[in-house]
Amino acid sequence: MKTPRPSARMPHLTQLRNLKMARSAHAYVRGSTVQFYEWLHSLPGRRLPSGPPIWICGDCHAGNLGPTGDNNGRIDMHIRDLDQTVIGNPAHDLVRLALSLATAARGSDLPGVTTARMLEEMMLGYAQAFKDKPDEVPPRPSQVKAGMRSAVERTWKHLARERIDDVRPTIPLGKHFWALSRAEKSALQALCGSDELHHLVTSLKGRPKDAKVELMDSAYWVKGCSSLGLLRYAALLRVGDKDDQEYCLIDIKEAVGAAAPRAARAKMPRDNGRRVVEGARQLSPGLGERMLATRFLDHGFFIRELLPQDMKLELDELSEIDAMHAAGYLARVVGIAHARQMDRATRRDWMAMLQENRSRQLDAPSWLWTSVVQLVGSHEQGYLDHCRRYALEH
Repeated sequence: MKTPRPSARMPHLTQLRNLKMARSAHAYVRGSTVQFYEWLHSLPGRRLPSGPPIWICGDCHAGNLGPTGDNNGRIDMHIRDLDQTVIGNPAHDLVRLALSLATAARGSDLPGVTTARMLEEMMLGYAQAFKDKPDEVPPRPSQVKAGMRSAVERTWKHLARERIDDVRPTIPLGKHFWALSRAEKSALQALCGSDELHHLVTSLKGRPKDAKVELMDSAYWVKGCSSLGLLRYAALLRVGDKDDQEYCLIDIKEAVGAAAPRAARAKMPRDNGRRVVEGARQLSPGLGERMLATRFLDHGFFIRELLPQDMKLELDELSEIDAMHAAGYLARVVGIAHARQMDRATRRDWMAMLQENRSRQLDAPSWLWTSVVQLVGSHEQGYLDHCRRYALEH
């Protein structure tokens, strides 16, 4: 397959993003972070409670949670995509997750009452995270169990076949990987030879600190949805010598300003790459310790080695029971990430605030239900308009 020239990438990436967002309403929600925050700035969006300023995901849809591994080989469910992370209002993560779950339920043709029950389970799961012992493992719903089982069993060969279509030490150009410019090749060569990247790669359990790290191949990576159009590269590295060597795949992603609003007077790194890494260390420490912020080609980037255990959670064809269990479990994962940043008094006050404005008919805050109803409606309209503009052209 012939890939576009580096100077002609943008029209192809824009078209691809639009087509991806037209595949389903749930895909549209995943790719429409900016629209979500435009709603938040509107009058209805301003009615959310003002939670304590902490690091939030900023784009907390279900696809951004999943199994991840840490440097010591441990695997657990975490927030796994933190491009939008800021010090902000934790209520924003709750509403974003609720919208995602509601859209997944509609995609599974579940009745509207199931969405109401999912929100109730979501708030129960979130609240439990503020009561559980930090090391206590919550029960996992069937989709999460399947994802975790797959994550534990995955090896480098699985990762290579999934990401680069091969297990040989090259990155084949084609649908997912495009050619680099000379400047990009030179910059990536310098980056992969740096001490900071060497330290990142050799920090994984079992790798000698003095292991040789060599760049084998690199390419522009066509990956994601809302991030399509940003600079993103894949680098295939060989670690160790001929008698004891392994390969690793490095994801190098441009960091840009977050659409998520930050809390007033919040002190965050000005550099967007450092912001993402710091947010990851607060919300998903095992992942954050595997990340690095840097600059090259006059842009800020964040970098991580992709482990075979890093997987996206898919919520397709949900039953009513599965949907409710998944809502409670995923909200609990988000709650753990939020709660670890709060002291006991702040946790208590935040929980008290979330208990307010509940009706006899719904054991979830009225502002959450109202927000989801409004957002589902506006995103459904946006999705249909998007399909009319883009999908019908192809």
